[in-house]
Amino acid sequence: RSMKSVFARLLPAVLLVSLVAAAAPSGGERVSLFNGKDLTGWTVEKCEAAVDNGDILIQDGNGLVQSEKQYADFVLEFEWKALAEDNWDSGVYFRYDSVPKNKVWPPKYQANLRKGMEGNVEGIEGAKSEGLIKAHEWNTFKLTVKGDALELEINGKPAWKAKGLEGPASGFIAFQAEVPTGGQHRFRNVFITELK
Repeated sequence: RSMKSVFARLLPAVLLVSLVAAAAPSGGERVSLFNGKDLTGWTVEKCEAAVDNGDILIQDGNGLVQSEKQYADFVLEFEWKALAEDNWDSGVYFRYDSVPKNKVWPPKYQANLRKGMEGNVEGIEGAKSEGLIKAHEWNTFKLTVKGDALELEINGKPAWKAKGLEGPASGFIAFQAEVPTGGQHRFRNVFITELK
């Protein structure tokens, strides 16, 4: 066999390995943040939350269901569903290290889950989208945060890419409870991939 024929046979395998390596995010493995059974790995702050039918159910109050760990650069994937008929409101906070005294939520940053503002991040220019949400159904978010840059996919479609994150280089991740004015929300299939 010539070297040419050996190379021709190996080429598809080499290409496949290269493609797989390129597709994998440069970082750790994709890890589940929620086991579907209990709130291990989370702390419930100033609100009521429970695991119901394999979902995190925000039951009552104003507060946070906060990760025990802090994260720097990451890809966060999760599904959410608003239970309110109208004017639903919640959010996902990230990259904050504390909640100010006498407040129930940190000042930033939040990927909004408020009706008409879903996925928008206040204070970040260009972090806005519309028309990608399915009302009263499950929606999928994929939020990538790296350095001062961030981007969001909603239901598998690019929503926006932006820059301008300031503040702590790492922080908690939390689902917001805003039940009195925004109703209950469900969250499931919560995964994180830490980026290097």
